[in-house]
Amino acid sequence: MCGIVGYIGPQPALPILIEGLTRLEYRGYDSAGVALLEGDAIEIRRAEGKLAVLAGQLRDERFAATLGIGHTRWATHGRPSEQNAHPHASHGLALVHNGIIENFVELRERLEQEGFRFASETDTEVIAHLIARHRRQGLAPSQAIRAALAEVRGAYAVAVVFEAEPETLYAARNGSPLVLAKGEGESFLASDIPAVLAHTREMIFMEDGDVAALSAGEITITSLAGEPVARETTHIDWNPVMAEKAGFKHFMLKEIYEQPRAINDTLAGRIHQGEQRVALADLGLDVEFLRTMRRVVMVACGTSWHAALVGKYMVEQLAGVGVEVDIASEFRYRKPIVGPRTLLVAISQSGETADTLAALRQAKAQGATTLSICNVVGSTMTREADATLYTHAGPEIGVASTKAFTTQLVVLYLLALHLGRANGRLSGDDEATLLRDLITLPTMVEEALACAPACERLAKGLAERRDVLYLGRGIHFPLALEGALKLKEISYIHAEGYPAGEMKHGPIALIDEEMPVVCLLPDDDLMEKMLSNVEEVRARDGVPIAITQPALVDTLPEGTEAITVPPCSRYLCPVVMVVPLQLLAYYVALRRGTDVDQPRNLAKSVTVE
Repeated sequence: MCGIVGYIGPQPALPILIEGLTRLEYRGYDSAGVALLEGDAIEIRRAEGKLAVLAGQLRDERFAATLGIGHTRWATHGRPSEQNAHPHASHGLALVHNGIIENFVELRERLEQEGFRFASETDTEVIAHLIARHRRQGLAPSQAIRAALAEVRGAYAVAVVFEAEPETLYAARNGSPLVLAKGEGESFLASDIPAVLAHTREMIFMEDGDVAALSAGEITITSLAGEPVARETTHIDWNPVMAEKAGFKHFMLKEIYEQPRAINDTLAGRIHQGEQRVALADLGLDVEFLRTMRRVVMVACGTSWHAALVGKYMVEQLAGVGVEVDIASEFRYRKPIVGPRTLLVAISQSGETADTLAALRQAKAQGATTLSICNVVGSTMTREADATLYTHAGPEIGVASTKAFTTQLVVLYLLALHLGRANGRLSGDDEATLLRDLITLPTMVEEALACAPACERLAKGLAERRDVLYLGRGIHFPLALEGALKLKEISYIHAEGYPAGEMKHGPIALIDEEMPVVCLLPDDDLMEKMLSNVEEVRARDGVPIAITQPALVDTLPEGTEAITVPPCSRYLCPVVMVVPLQLLAYYVALRRGTDVDQPRNLAKSVTVE
């Protein structure tokens, strides 16, 4: 949510800011703005709506400024409006902010009593006035920033420019991501890597409590107390071209079709072909701990939570270890029981999800060993966890997650095999057999993409419905949740995922000739029970759509629509069967004319509670 870009160097800043904000549009936003140090004065331009509205307003203006900050806002405090858009200004400074200031009401009341006048409804403006207040008391810009932030409670990533310091761009972070980047004689900052990847791949990830000063030739970082801080520079391997649409109509469709490649990249270096075993050299957890641990707890949000639910089946059945799965926002408030013999697995595409980070920190404080499964190198979660397994999906721009989900499932499968060998549950022959299924997985996903025409055809009817029910059993129940989430996220059709065995405990009352029911029907040990569910839908004049395999098509009740995918192994079947669910959601949204990549009210990375 929200996007920040900053630049200082020899080039005109405005085109760089607009380009960077464009690359952050996937995060979701409702207004945009820039602040440029033009001569000795800060010029601010803001607009409600898409970035194109702001760009249109700026089209006839000419700025020579080589220092500036830009922002795309997702409303938290105050409705979407030009007035509430960032940047916000106060007495010779301008500021942009991601996050939520929890004590902004009391701070605002105090500042108003001191004579400060507020022009917006936002919590962000409080920070600007606080800094200005400390400047009035004679503090230098960097000191004023630290003094102001010491009064603030909550999450923030801020970038600040001062008229009095035309050679410096300031930034600070607490609980909301911010990355610094160094180019040739120029410096950048951004809330996410893609914003500046076209200019440099050398990134410095700020940590909580960091305050940075960026000049054209240097980046220095200190603590809130003013002490020097050293942060490593990370080289990012992503190619900027990877973040472009490459001829696809939407990023989401491109990312669906990238899944075979993303799975291959995730597997690279993690299978010892000669010995037919998993090789997780990057895991770094003590083998003795893995052998003797008693419990795994997985925490995640949204699509990553669905991946964790699939991972529960994998780890329990392949490694014989009990697994609990929690929605991270609930875990952190229920006083969970974890300890030294618990492995806490935190799953997040971005590595910045606020609730998942909070859950990881709580588990660490209680003595658990922590493992992050993440896509973004250097993200907060990967730095704070005891160990990390990267998914290597590459940049995922569409808000509705696709390739991040399938690569999370692949990593969870590798983890299950690794744990099973570590504790003796799996023999070498077992592992070799299970790995053979994994090696063929990218090819099976490639073949599954051939279902696109069938999905596009069925989307015509689904697009006219108001409600859709998704049913699955066993390891495919989480896929029912994921399919329903994808549809509601991007098409705005109400959809629910249910365990098929629960259909008679409520949802069956909803089924009539207007209710499509998507049934996940693989050829496994629960196949006959799922067929019974399809029959029950037909008996009540429902409209069943079976996601199934070719061998089962002839067994379907008359009137059932079928989308087929290749036969696949039991534990990896969800990776294959999710493809038609993604494509169905995409084509339904396309027919309804919604914003596929940037659905309303949603953000790619939820970095505030």
